[in-house]
Amino acid sequence: MSQSVRAELVALFRLAGPLIAAQLAHVLMVFTDTLMMGKLGPAELAAGGLGAASYSFVSIFCVGVLAAVGNLVAIRHGAGDDAGVSRLTRSGLLLAWALALLSGLLLWNLGPLLAHFGQAPQNIAGAMQFLSTLVLALPGYLSFMALRGFSAAIGRPGPIMAISIGGAAANFVLNWALIHGWFGLPALGLAGIGLVTALVSNAMALLLAWHLTRHPAYAAYSLRQGLLRLRPDDWRELLRLGLPIGGTYAVESGLFAFAALCMGALGSQALAAHQVAIMSVYVAFMVPVGISYATTFRIGQHYGAGRLVDARRAGRLGIASGALCMLGFALLFWLAPEWVVGLFLDRADPAFAEIVALAVGLLAVAAWFELFDGIQTIAMGAIRGLKDGNTTFLVGLFCYWAVGAPLAWVLAFALGWGAHGVWWGLAGGLACAAVGLSLGFELKMARLLRPQAVVARGELAQDCGL
Repeated sequence: MSQSVRAELVALFRLAGPLIAAQLAHVLMVFTDTLMMGKLGPAELAAGGLGAASYSFVSIFCVGVLAAVGNLVAIRHGAGDDAGVSRLTRSGLLLAWALALLSGLLLWNLGPLLAHFGQAPQNIAGAMQFLSTLVLALPGYLSFMALRGFSAAIGRPGPIMAISIGGAAANFVLNWALIHGWFGLPALGLAGIGLVTALVSNAMALLLAWHLTRHPAYAAYSLRQGLLRLRPDDWRELLRLGLPIGGTYAVESGLFAFAALCMGALGSQALAAHQVAIMSVYVAFMVPVGISYATTFRIGQHYGAGRLVDARRAGRLGIASGALCMLGFALLFWLAPEWVVGLFLDRADPAFAEIVALAVGLLAVAAWFELFDGIQTIAMGAIRGLKDGNTTFLVGLFCYWAVGAPLAWVLAFALGWGAHGVWWGLAGGLACAAVGLSLGFELKMARLLRPQAVVARGELAQDCGL
């Protein structure tokens, strides 16, 4: 291994390690919510899963738009533009608040749309109960994501990890207290689970904001001065990159929301099993997501400084690292699916017997697409680091909705494969995205490096007197 490769790997994982931990802490919060739904009963698990899928679809689009904050900050940081870093972060916070308001209004009025997609009335009622309080998490969650992008992009992911882990712990304790009625707290059911997540998410955002304005490491960046000043140029730059990224996240998340709707059409048992299996995949997925963010920021820093060869090296190393990690999770899902499902449900409880059996079968399918899932998300991050969101959106739109969704529908309903057919459709869409996005990154880098090669050849010819 060359010294340059070793140095890039060290830098990549110094950034990726805390981000992976932060991602796992976030998914632990979602895992806690799912666990508490299971404690309430199979009906609440199915309804809560429907609400969680709906919230995820909307919030993931917003997170995608806000991903532009970290991407652009990394490029400005690489170029040594501290003032630009500060302006983009302040504008990113304003954008986060606007997105939280619009998304909350949408989720509060989602019931008729769920009914239009054929969901059972009892599942809709439970989902809306969960969403009635969960939407209050959006201002804090999206603010935290904007500030997190800023801090990680300038090479300081540690505070993000610490606050995320603390938030996950607080979410678990408060949820458990509500479920069991500790300290005289009322049993609020699904609404209580959403309320706890909202309280914790807003507290995390306030704590990170406090740290960023107090720690001397951020002294070069002015985040409070002019915070409420709307800067159209910065918003245009954020939206020009962020909307395609948000669109990419939405079409991918939409594929999984579509899968949840298909499961709901197959029945509450299939929907509950899907929620358990998808949460298992989601936990594993957080590892390449953390690597993806780190790859984006490393490439952005190199790109901003004009180090294109280093940017390509960072992308290739990130994609290879993610592939190796996901192979490990694939083996886990293939060899020990019962143990994984047992983390969510009591396998000895007869009430969950059908759900457990179906969830185990779905994880066997997941073992086949984990590799593709890791590759496609890191390749996506690598392309974003080059300030390109359009490529990821177009590839994702085709692979998820021209390949994945139709394949899932045909296999599940036309060919009668049921729940397993839905998941094989997911596998097809992710495999397509992994190939398309990896090729997209290589082609993008080849185009960027070609002018440098031409200039280098011209300088060599001059030196030789040609």
